Amino acid sequence: MSLASGRYRSQFCRSARNFISDFETAPVPPSPLVKKGLTQEMNIQDAYTDWSITYDSDRNLTRDLDQAVTKEILANRRYHTVFEIGCGTGKNTALLTQLGERVCALDLSTAMLEQAKRKTQSDRVLFAIADLTKAWPCKTESVDLIVCNLVLEHISDLSVIFSEAHRSLVSGGQFFVSELHPFRQYQGTKAKFQRGQETIEIPAFVHHLSDFTESAAKNGFSIHSFREWWHEADQNKLPRLVSFLFEKRYVA
Repeated sequence: MSLASGRYRSQFCRSARNFISDFETAPVPPSPLVKKGLTQEMNIQDAYTDWSITYDSDRNLTRDLDQAVTKEILANRRYHTVFEIGCGTGKNTALLTQLGERVCALDLSTAMLEQAKRKTQSDRVLFAIADLTKAWPCKTESVDLIVCNLVLEHISDLSVIFSEAHRSLVSGGQFFVSELHPFRQYQGTKAKFQRGQETIEIPAFVHHLSDFTESAAKNGFSIHSFREWWHEADQNKLPRLVSFLFEKRYVA
């Protein structure tokens, strides 16, 4: 796949048991299925549980571009500890095991995690269920890299994510974010998949570019890189993805 882009200018937990021993995942209350003609809207957890069966095989240019972008940005880097929030079926987890000595991959959906476990056979990875809007299962200043792909559109309050990222990272640690570009969201694009004749839409929140940068600045991050991305099929269209590489500022 070819890519086009525009450029703008620890210690880990000592064992898997310690890593998650103090963490309890709060259950996510189900919401009713909303029907809109041949389009249905499910709550986020149920939707990704359903989608897990076909997520890897469905035609999805956004998924494919995100995987390529993540590899291009991170492939030549090395880290002691990596924390993947919202790993899904593990499309990027295998890459992260090549970058980090230890990887913890979190997701809200048990079904997604099961797909990721089957795909990623490595003793470097610990998979865990988690609600990312709650406290993350890691110690303060224990992580070198946090990776977040196609997740934040489903989070209403970005400050919660950036606050936990700042707490978790060592000074100088990095936070990589790859998301659906808000320009696409303005046009009504959101995560969705097909079930027979019906389209299942997943609830999403629009975050402007300034929402990312302001949340980062307020929580002690600087911007190392900011890029926009097009799939090769996106000629003469708005950018499909935006990526940021944030860095936790050193504290004297």
